[in-house]
Amino acid sequence: MPIDTAGKILKGDLKGAMKDVGKGIERTLGLSGVIIISLSAMLGSGLFVLPSMAAELMGDGMWLAYVLAATVVLPGAISKSEMASALPVSGGTYVYVERTYGPLIGTITGLGLWASFLLKASFALIGLSAYMYAFTSFFDLQFNTINVSLSVLVLIVVINILGVKKIKSIQAPIVGSAVVFLLLLSIAALFMDSTELSRPGKAAFEADSLLLAETAALVFVAYAGVTKVAAIAGEIKNPGTNLPNGMYFSLLFATLLYAGVSYVLMAALPDQWWIHDGHTAQDPIYIFATHVGGQTIGLLAALLAIFTMASMALAGILASSRYLFAMSRDSLLPQLFEDLNPKWETPHWAIIITGVMMAFAILFLPVYDVAKLASGFQIMVFIVINSCVIVLRQLKSNIDWYEPTYKGPFYPFIQIWGIVAGIVLIWLMGEKAFIGAGAAILIGMGTYYGYGKNHAHPRETPFETFRKQFTNPSKAEHDRRVAVFHAADLGGKNHLTLSEFQHALESLDFNFSNDESRLIFHKADINSDGFVDIDEFVTTFENNILEEE
Repeated sequence: MPIDTAGKILKGDLKGAMKDVGKGIERTLGLSGVIIISLSAMLGSGLFVLPSMAAELMGDGMWLAYVLAATVVLPGAISKSEMASALPVSGGTYVYVERTYGPLIGTITGLGLWASFLLKASFALIGLSAYMYAFTSFFDLQFNTINVSLSVLVLIVVINILGVKKIKSIQAPIVGSAVVFLLLLSIAALFMDSTELSRPGKAAFEADSLLLAETAALVFVAYAGVTKVAAIAGEIKNPGTNLPNGMYFSLLFATLLYAGVSYVLMAALPDQWWIHDGHTAQDPIYIFATHVGGQTIGLLAALLAIFTMASMALAGILASSRYLFAMSRDSLLPQLFEDLNPKWETPHWAIIITGVMMAFAILFLPVYDVAKLASGFQIMVFIVINSCVIVLRQLKSNIDWYEPTYKGPFYPFIQIWGIVAGIVLIWLMGEKAFIGAGAAILIGMGTYYGYGKNHAHPRETPFETFRKQFTNPSKAEHDRRVAVFHAADLGGKNHLTLSEFQHALESLDFNFSNDESRLIFHKADINSDGFVDIDEFVTTFENNILEEE
């Protein structure tokens, strides 16, 4: 029998509809796909920029900070795997938090996630300009590094708006090439006479514990992408097994890569290598490659770094803009952020606003502050994720949607560790972390009380009214509806974005307010992809209603 998803929506059975959608989506990603996506979202500035900043803070033992940071990330990965297996929907972490704590905390968390990913992408573009400088110096060219970062930013904003479908397929080869290059470079460094392998190990275990923790807080952003794959849990084969295993493997691999490359880098390079012209170098891998293989290998490293970080920034805008999109779908932000471009079907205003804020970060925030703020926001989000699992497990009997197919081990001790360790790391980051946290809370509260509270409260009546008005159409009325819906389809793709849907309802004399028509659209958009198929919507809804009559 065909799945009667629309009928369940009409009857208000959202839980049943969600299960049907999960059955209807073709699950194509196996364990290897999960690992590739997770690693592609994670690797980048964590190796190409952060080592010099971490070295300035902690010295030769900074590699251990990557290991410590990973132990704080692990609880978040476990918690998010569990929640994703219960609710595999677009919006990921924001949706889990909003469902657990309500729209106020959801607004604060959603904006924090947005800020975290856009700052990480900004950080990648700042690092990209540093590696571009290696080329301009070698060829004796004159370029302003800020202009380079902003030019690449404009390019990736345009690419995101155009919705280029193949971009993810080239991200994995770029990251894979960079990883192979770094491994070969590290192996070559092991055979250099100047390499002192004992030095980083001794320095790490003699370092002050508070300094180690502070450095771990700084490099935390390197792991920000490890859980991003949870957002596509609905496309993963056997997600209860492949999703957590993929996250754990990618986290383990990234930890070994970060710590291993950093260890060898510190063992091979001379003391104070991270200081260049009185400033902290932002191109540590170029310095490392040039030291090991000479100028040509250094330029190759710079080229790989440019492509890798451009790829990371591209994915960063994609991820961060989708949080604005998801929040707007819940009416916590204005409709502007969820409305898709009729031609390219991307949330263009969410992408543009994200790009503008990235430009602000590049122009006005020091690179060190960008890294610390990105890490700080990410740590706060991981703290909230861990607390969500504790709350949901305790209240499970009262929450009908929380039925995870995967349950993380060592509950609740692993979540408690993630919360306590995260709080300690934020404390050690100092006043700028508190300023960032305070700003996120104030902006989130202002957004919620200024807009979201007046628009986001649940309203079942408009949809029920719409359902009744849509009942039992004559043939002439049915034909009129089809004609109006197709006339509203500016993109000519047989489906409607939110604004197109609203225009069609107005033309059909359905008298709903803007918020009410948004609610109707969201219930009709079962897949949460931002548009509804015209023929399927009209035919299925009318047929189900007529059969019930």
